[in-house]
Amino acid sequence: MAERSTAAVDVADNSGDEPLTAKADQSTADGVANNRERDTERDEAQGSGGAEDPGTKASPPELHSGHKLARRYRLEDCITRLDGFSSWRAVDEKLRRAVGVHVLPADHSRARSVLAAARSSALLGDPRFVQVLDAVEENDLVYVVHEWLPDATELTTLLSSGPLEPHDAYQMVSQVSAAMAAAHREGLAHLRLNPNAVLRTSSGQWRIRGLAVNAALRGISSDTPQRTDTEAIGALLYTSLTQRWPYEDDAYGLAGLPKDVGLIAPDQVRAGVHRGLSELAMRALANDGATASRHESPCTTPEELVKAIGEMPRIRPPEPAFTAPPEYQRTTYQQGTYGRQAPRPGTTQPVPAPPPPLQSRTGRALKWAVSALLIAALGLGSWQLADALMDQGNQSDDTNQTQTTDGNDKSPKKPASGKPIAVQGARDFDPLGNDGEEYPDDVDKVYDTTPGTYWQTSYYEGANFGNLKSGVGVILDLGKAQQVGKVTVSFKGSTSVELRAASGDTGAMPTSLDSYTKVAEGSGATVTLEPDKTLASRYLLVWLTELPIQADDGKWRGRVIDVKVTS
Repeated sequence: MAERSTAAVDVADNSGDEPLTAKADQSTADGVANNRERDTERDEAQGSGGAEDPGTKASPPELHSGHKLARRYRLEDCITRLDGFSSWRAVDEKLRRAVGVHVLPADHSRARSVLAAARSSALLGDPRFVQVLDAVEENDLVYVVHEWLPDATELTTLLSSGPLEPHDAYQMVSQVSAAMAAAHREGLAHLRLNPNAVLRTSSGQWRIRGLAVNAALRGISSDTPQRTDTEAIGALLYTSLTQRWPYEDDAYGLAGLPKDVGLIAPDQVRAGVHRGLSELAMRALANDGATASRHESPCTTPEELVKAIGEMPRIRPPEPAFTAPPEYQRTTYQQGTYGRQAPRPGTTQPVPAPPPPLQSRTGRALKWAVSALLIAALGLGSWQLADALMDQGNQSDDTNQTQTTDGNDKSPKKPASGKPIAVQGARDFDPLGNDGEEYPDDVDKVYDTTPGTYWQTSYYEGANFGNLKSGVGVILDLGKAQQVGKVTVSFKGSTSVELRAASGDTGAMPTSLDSYTKVAEGSGATVTLEPDKTLASRYLLVWLTELPIQADDGKWRGRVIDVKVTS
């Protein structure tokens, strides 16, 4: 494909064509005002005799660390020297902040296009892109000043330690796709999206640098800019999932794919890759039928990629890891040492004797009187308590007689309603398929408490599974054999479903359809399945026999939103 070769162009420049990060707090309008100020200063200098001979063309000054542009931007470190231009980390001495600067001679063949690209990018003003702060032609030089983000890290650096977690890869492709879709709506393309151009800040936000400018610096163009950028986003996602560059040549510190193998899906390159993200990467990368085996249509624009991401089940972040608090250590204290010195071991502390009680005839009489009053109060209270208990017993007998005279039932208690049974685990079940898997990474969504999540089947050519099989399903593990009263299943769309159960004395989860006996069936968007007989089982099979959802390409699939089990 022509577009794929464009996306992979110039992979030898692995050192990065821009500063690693940038940060800014000034708009392009400030840069325009500064341009006027510099033009005034230049005119004054020329009026005072600083102008050169009109017949002589001044050569651009040699750039080095410490050189100042516009008496303001002091060059510090050269990041790139390539093809007639250079990229620097610099300091804006007026605002005392770090910036990035691209510099090239004014007579460079691409100087005009670089200026135009920088000014167009600055007008976009989207915070998801590294902002252009100034674009100037001065003293036979053209330079573009942009943000420098000291708290951001290149995707290249993040991948040096391994592939991204599924949630991080999902966030990256979601934010980058949405940003590029917004840029293309304004007529701007990147054409140089690669792991060096995508940054993650300390807050988790993904930023894109070099919009339109990177391509203009290298003279890169494309007849299909949307397809080129979409394929580049697919390459970024592929790389984030596998830590491999999706082409044969090594690039950006990443190993390429094996020779003469072609483009293979990420979940075939590395074990444990999220299947939904793997398919998404292939839909963005391949437009030649390579995704036909996955029953997915390709994405050729960032807008289509954003729509495809929106149709995916949400990928949850990993659970935070909590460290156990240190074990409580009891501290022993010696009693009686607060405020005075503790006694030495082996010594006996003298204890002062209490004063002798004062005995008198009046005191003894008062003590006997109080005792008599207490005895009388206790007797009176006991009599009242016994009387109250007898009255309560009579009322209880009357109530029991009223309840039992109207019928023969000696147990008036109402039967308890079904209690929920917690599902301990689940797995997809496709014993009649070729690969035996139906989105296993999403199967726990059928019993989680998160609204809007679901498990889905693969695509099929018809609602009856393309006449390939009788159904697919989900096995629920209740942890132990339990009495099952009913199972309620919610679907996206109306479908037909069967409830099957394994034998109650089964030790391990059965893997064949014959091991599960049908105990109930039904159809609808929300189906309550109640076995006709008493059912005790550990493993329940929710078996879909029809697919309710038809996609735009005419293929069918099923989605289970929620399953609840009660006794």
